[in-house]
Amino acid sequence: MTDYPALAARIAALTEGETDPVALMATVACEVHHADDRFDWTGFYRVVAPELLKIGPYQGGHGCLVIPFSRGVCGAAARSGQVQLVPDVEAFPGHIACASSTRSEIVLPVRNGAGVLIGVFDIDSDRPAAFTEDDARELAAILERVFAGVAHG
Repeated sequence: MTDYPALAARIAALTEGETDPVALMATVACEVHHADDRFDWTGFYRVVAPELLKIGPYQGGHGCLVIPFSRGVCGAAARSGQVQLVPDVEAFPGHIACASSTRSEIVLPVRNGAGVLIGVFDIDSDRPAAFTEDDARELAAILERVFAGVAHG
């Protein structure tokens, strides 16, 4: 299990004073990815146009390059503004299989300091039901703290 207090402290120290969203995304993706062996792909999709996400900084194998808000788990998180906790990706209608090994996924909306959606944070696992409500709560708190100082995406 992830030591979220230690992870949050590391990320806070590494990102202190930084406001560039891509630099913040790269740092968060790296730190979270290496914090838990459940995490096989960890990264961001950035809002680049209305209803459109494009790949941002990530750790792991190749991700999908473009995801419309209308498709997949990442699109659902962007569209609804709600965390998507998916214990079985095969059971998620419209799931986009960027990697055939993925069994479960968590996707969190990422907002800047003004509350504007700037992207989503996606973590995939090769294990079924790898993510919990605790993961969702802890990761959401980290993202809120990190991206509070970002004025725009």
